[in-house]
Amino acid sequence: MTEYITNLVQELVNEPNEQEWLEFKENYHSAEEIGERISALANGACLCDKRYGYLIFGVKDSDQSIVGTHFDPKKQKAKGNEDLEFWLSSRLSPRIDFKIYDVDVNSKKVIVFEIPATSHTPVTFLHEPYIRVGSYTKKLKDYPEKAKKIWQSMSTDWSAEICQDATIEDLDPTAITKARQLFIRKNPRLADEAPHWDDVTFLNKARLTIKGKITNTAIVLLGLPESAHFINPAVAQITWILKSADGVEKDYEHFYTPFLLAVDEVYHKIRNLKYRYLISGTLFPEEVDQYDPYIIREALSNAIAHQDYRLGGRITIVEKEDSTLTFQNYGNFLPVSIENVILSDSPEQKYRNTFLVNAMMQLNLIDTIGSGIRRMFLKQREKFFPMPDYDLENNRVQVKITGKVLNMDYARKLAELPDLSLSNIIALDQVQKNLPIQDADAVDLRKKSLIEGRKPNYCISANVAEQTDLQAEYLDMRGLDDQHYQGLILQYLRKFKHAKRADFEKLLIDKLPQILDDDQRKHRVRNLLQKMRKDGLVEAKGLTWYLKKS
Repeated sequence: MTEYITNLVQELVNEPNEQEWLEFKENYHSAEEIGERISALANGACLCDKRYGYLIFGVKDSDQSIVGTHFDPKKQKAKGNEDLEFWLSSRLSPRIDFKIYDVDVNSKKVIVFEIPATSHTPVTFLHEPYIRVGSYTKKLKDYPEKAKKIWQSMSTDWSAEICQDATIEDLDPTAITKARQLFIRKNPRLADEAPHWDDVTFLNKARLTIKGKITNTAIVLLGLPESAHFINPAVAQITWILKSADGVEKDYEHFYTPFLLAVDEVYHKIRNLKYRYLISGTLFPEEVDQYDPYIIREALSNAIAHQDYRLGGRITIVEKEDSTLTFQNYGNFLPVSIENVILSDSPEQKYRNTFLVNAMMQLNLIDTIGSGIRRMFLKQREKFFPMPDYDLENNRVQVKITGKVLNMDYARKLAELPDLSLSNIIALDQVQKNLPIQDADAVDLRKKSLIEGRKPNYCISANVAEQTDLQAEYLDMRGLDDQHYQGLILQYLRKFKHAKRADFEKLLIDKLPQILDDDQRKHRVRNLLQKMRKDGLVEAKGLTWYLKKS
């Protein structure tokens, strides 16, 4: 957790300025000031669709530099000599589970208040709600339009809306029976009582209906296929597609409501072939499923729970014969980032479909403690498979699962490297895939001698390459010393007397590091020539290059 908070601080100080959900302070002034800030930041996070608001001590608000603080919230007393945290909690309404972290960042003490976003009800301090306006804390009553948005934040939950003409007859009896079984499994204390409930009582208890009225959630999870018209123009459909390695469609199938039954149908449709490791031994099992059953169900359940049904799109699952499985649902990703979800390992404070999420939790379809995505990463790590790839662009969430080891020797040796945290492995996995990583991750990996290169063109270091028998691949990715490339240029000019820069690009383009794109390689050639000219090795006449005459 300390590593997560430290990285979070580094990320937040890089924000362009303070915001409705973010405030920096150098030192403590008063308990009342903190109470007002907590109210304002909880309300501001709600308005900005943020999971948390943050009040950070030890950072200058003028330039957001980390200067450290003497503030110790554990020792600080409020009025009446009460402990500060208890004093604040008892004066906030509704009570929110804010957390206080004490971390060292760049050898300076920083205090972080992590404040959950409110929902439906503005948070008040001493009976007064506050809000952030720019870099100032103001009373919410002076900004009625902002207060209205907070009060309406729950009412925009599509999954809680009532299907006015739908009745219990529009729900699938088999799905209701299965829902009962899952509910009792989730709530064993009700095992004796629940079987005696009639369907209306059960559906209310399981939070699928509201006072007997059929909700969009009830139609999505339990509705007969023909009842989907009640949620028009929303679409409740899951499509499985099988493609060849080169992307040619080979098979497909559509699945409809009730999604409670469709989850199993989709799961059994996915081929999930056995994967055999090339080298047997104690480190690797001889045969495993390409895709862990937990990962399939978690990814599919997340897609159902967080789909923005109002957009009219369908949930898709693409299984490719290159050993990848990709899940996609529509709607932006509400948490700060995938990394924060994984490293914080804590429950979400805000959901798009709150009513649907609660119902799925009651039926044991998802876990709201926040560990689902993290567990997916850990499952991949156990097999030494690549980490899940998340793409959050274009108002949809796409996660690709790879069901094989990309390099056996690399996976084996990397598993033996000591002291690699999950965040290290995730960042290193990104480097292997030529994807960007956070600056804080790069600093950590560089300290451990795991990567080399300059941002954004990091590559696996020679140390790791040597331990993983990937020396040739390392040189291919990292490239050779400049002297080697200069020698090729000099050799060319000695033989052909003169050359254009395009000639040198043709000479070197395939020899420069793979991690560079074509434009970066051309830039590297230009820099080499300029350096050689400064060193007196070559000279240019117009656009033509020659050996420098001595």
